[in-house]
Amino acid sequence: MPLLTLHNQLTTYLVIAALLFGMGVYGLITRRTLIGMLIAAELLLAGASINFMAFNRFTAPDPALGQIFTLFIMAIAAAEAAIGLSIVVAFYRHLKSIETADAAHLKG
Repeated sequence: MPLLTLHNQLTTYLVIAALLFGMGVYGLITRRTLIGMLIAAELLLAGASINFMAFNRFTAPDPALGQIFTLFIMAIAAAEAAIGLSIVVAFYRHLKSIETADAAHLKG
């Protein structure tokens, strides 16, 4: 398989999306800081977006459907980043730490 024709195959996009999704899951499991978890969640959403766009390009009868889903994912990612970062800032102001182990102090 020549290297120049890799962009014309569905499996190339699916492998890249699976790698991004796997890195996101690994990051969510192993990170102890809230910022690292937010970045890992963004990787999860990027992997899902690539899947939607790849299936849109190669298999969908309606070419706009995958793009619409990807735009919704981008909007959700932006909202998640904004709300998540504001929660992290409030958490840091209260406890002077962004470690997830310190969140046990917030139980009411």
